Amino acid sequence: MYSSKYAISVKGLVKRFGSFTAVNGVSFEVKKGELFGFLGPNGAGKTTTIGMLTTLIGKTAGSATVAGHDVARQQNEVRQNIGIVFQDPSLDDKLTGRENLDLHGMLYGMPKGERRERIDMILDLIELKDKQDVLIEDYSGGMKRRLEIGRGLLHEPEVLFLDEPTIGLDAQTRRKIWDYIKRLNREHHITIMLTTHYIEEADYLCDRVAFVDHGKIIALDTPDALKDSLGGDVISLEFSGDAESMRKRLRSTRWVKNATVHEGVMDLSVRNGERRIPEVMAVAEKEGVKVLSVNLHKPSLEDVFIHYTGSSIREEEAGGADRMRTAMRSRNR
Repeated sequence: MYSSKYAISVKGLVKRFGSFTAVNGVSFEVKKGELFGFLGPNGAGKTTTIGMLTTLIGKTAGSATVAGHDVARQQNEVRQNIGIVFQDPSLDDKLTGRENLDLHGMLYGMPKGERRERIDMILDLIELKDKQDVLIEDYSGGMKRRLEIGRGLLHEPEVLFLDEPTIGLDAQTRRKIWDYIKRLNREHHITIMLTTHYIEEADYLCDRVAFVDHGKIIALDTPDALKDSLGGDVISLEFSGDAESMRKRLRSTRWVKNATVHEGVMDLSVRNGERRIPEVMAVAEKEGVKVLSVNLHKPSLEDVFIHYTGSSIREEEAGGADRMRTAMRSRNR
């Protein structure tokens, strides 16, 4: 057992693929027993960061330790102390659930008796004891994900990495996996770091969230603190035409903390939002902006992301994917 209170410590981590910088000097720490999230669009650098922390990808610069071991100089020790659930499925469909776990235990050099005992424990934990002898090809998507998480825990790792753990699952199954991950963290005190581009997933699961965009951490705090940082309510106005003059005018008023425009919607961060709506509408009329609808709500993590980047995670998705494809093409030349 390592003595530091941090399960993960990262300082100035950088990863370049040719001329493309996928991870650009990120620094953060994850406490033992914490459920920590990396939230951002595809191509933001989340999976690349996980790759470096799990020793699957070499770093370009910076330093990182996982479970007290340096990811560059102590790769074997790091691997012995982590579990990984990859974004893409990695189970053998022609083996049963128990056989997949047994194969994983053998790869980690676990003695036969210890493997059997741990497999029984894991199957109970992930509630798949009654499906242990069923072929993986006959498992549902949620069952496969639970087995992958259980496999990652088989050798009793200090840290579990989950890379987009619910991608491709339907909403109902996704929620079940969320509850399962939260129970693992709370009841078994397992340190978990997950990457996600689902706003609701990060908000529901994580003790702290790091917003990641263009390879950098742009904000890091608890979900509640991030939402509170916007200062009160959010008034969302759907409009037609050009609203830049209206945005500038509202931004200059003392009661508007921030004003952003994206996809034909203007978001205003204000206090006492219900009292400010008539004033906002008066400004819109004066600036000749046609308002199609008005919505008042408490800030969400999506609002926070828009505040820091000027665009939603959905808008960032295409750009992030394009940047990653360009990087991989240049790497393969």
